[in-house]
Amino acid sequence: MLPGATASLLDDAHRSRTCLEAASVEIADLAEAYEIQDALTALRISRGARPVGWKLGYTSQVMRDQLGVLEPNHGPLLSDMTLPDGGELPATLIHPRVEPEVALVLATAPRPGASAQDVLDRCAGAYAALEVVDSVWCRYEFDLEHNTADGSSAAHLVLGPEIPLESVGGVRVGLELDGVEQGTGVGSDAAGHPALAVAWLVEVLAAQGRHLSPGDVVLTGGLTAAVPIGPGSAVSAVFAPASGDGVRVTVRR
Repeated sequence: MLPGATASLLDDAHRSRTCLEAASVEIADLAEAYEIQDALTALRISRGARPVGWKLGYTSQVMRDQLGVLEPNHGPLLSDMTLPDGGELPATLIHPRVEPEVALVLATAPRPGASAQDVLDRCAGAYAALEVVDSVWCRYEFDLEHNTADGSSAAHLVLGPEIPLESVGGVRVGLELDGVEQGTGVGSDAAGHPALAVAWLVEVLAAQGRHLSPGDVVLTGGLTAAVPIGPGSAVSAVFAPASGDGVRVTVRR
């Protein structure tokens, strides 16, 4: 199946809330997976969405362990994925899960070879964030290629309060479902430092002939295992910097 046809298959499945068996959809390699991802993104843009940034997947060991994916990937963030802090998920999702992340918003674009400090120097701010993932693959059973083709499962992003840029590596995070803690993590769980996760993305995009842009939001990777969110539930993440007050970001269903 050509990448465009596979993208249409995935798009139709998402829009009809129908999951697919990954074993039934052949994807030759990671290069083809990104071709499918690009075609899927183009379909979404054709309906009025616009790019607002990027998400990183599997930058933390806890997420690699949860889903059996051994290396990071990336996917696009689009304008129709954004939700306000405390907002409610639409009824169009298949089986959403939520994970806490540090979001970095770029003032200027880092170049290949950037260090963590280079990335931070180019940031307009850092934010407590939640990513809502929603895989087209049944039971979240997939390999790196199938997850990549599906945009790394990106569904929605919630930007919460700003956190100090200098604290993002050491910020402690607790994820709660209906007020009950589900897991904890620290900013450095994402590739050793959230800014290093962005530096990795810069290199990968450059190899694909692409680049980051000023104003891009980058979700730097889940810091705890993702938790399913059912109807009537709320998921919150509490971010506690080394100095200053902790902040909370929430999404509801």
